[in-house]
Amino acid sequence: MELDHIGIAVKSIEEARGFYESGLGLQAEPQIEEVAGEKVRVLKLIVPPGTHIELIESSSPDSAIAKYIEKRGPGLHHLCYAVDDIGAATRRMIEQGFQPIWEEAHVGAGGCLVNFFHPKQTHGVLTELSQRPN
Repeated sequence: MELDHIGIAVKSIEEARGFYESGLGLQAEPQIEEVAGEKVRVLKLIVPPGTHIELIESSSPDSAIAKYIEKRGPGLHHLCYAVDDIGAATRRMIEQGFQPIWEEAHVGAGGCLVNFFHPKQTHGVLTELSQRPN
């Protein structure tokens, strides 16, 4: 298991990206990705040697990100860990007493299979597991 990315909830990708690109000197992927199932837009910023930051903007007022920003404001949203087998990793977490947000993994940004574990069970940090597409 390795840290895959850090998710940052933002009101506007266009307004937030300047800090990461100009201020920190990070390179953004060329396209902002629309993740229709989650009602968000995602911009990936590469953090060498092998992780990235995702700026996550709501594309609908009823998305989880919109609700998050409304309640807590923009900022750190989640930590994501890459796993080889999302099903096995989720089962292992369940066996340890942690309940995923969804019963089955969903398709997330970049075509990855993802599942989340609630911050109430993970010491205040929304935790995502992600299996990269083959």
